[in-house]
Amino acid sequence: MEVREYREEDLGAMRDIWNEVVRDGAAFPQMDELKDDSEAREFFGSQTTCAVVEDDGCVLGLYILHPNNVGRCGHIANSSYAVASAARGMHLGERLVRDSLVRARDAGFRVLQFNAVVASNASALHLYEKIGFTQLGVIPGGFLNKDGVYEDIIPHFYDLTTL
Repeated sequence: MEVREYREEDLGAMRDIWNEVVRDGAAFPQMDELKDDSEAREFFGSQTTCAVVEDDGCVLGLYILHPNNVGRCGHIANSSYAVASAARGMHLGERLVRDSLVRARDAGFRVLQFNAVVASNASALHLYEKIGFTQLGVIPGGFLNKDGVYEDIIPHFYDLTTL
């Protein structure tokens, strides 16, 4: 398995994986799917970094990395991770997160911050604790699940200057 920068030929698989997580309605704040490869090309191409994890030429997951804010807070990055449901449980998320930490640091970011880790996303919470992220607190009802129920979110950060 390899984590690498995405290529044009990855866009269809990336869009499918991204849209699967959006449709699940349990982790990403986005409500609208990427409609086609043109929209996917624009979305993924607008990121500071976008990488995929592949095995035997098959894209199984991805992440996007970009500034969390602008100006005086532009040194803080934000990232989102998506793994195909058929590939979950293979520790691909850990590979993606660890790669994003290095690429964020190398891009000049000093912090990687997650704004909205959904409280029921136990695997993500466990992974971020294992890697060394710091939990910032809890925002009650910060995430609207697709069933209309509000759930807590737990922001996290990682100090990239310690890598």
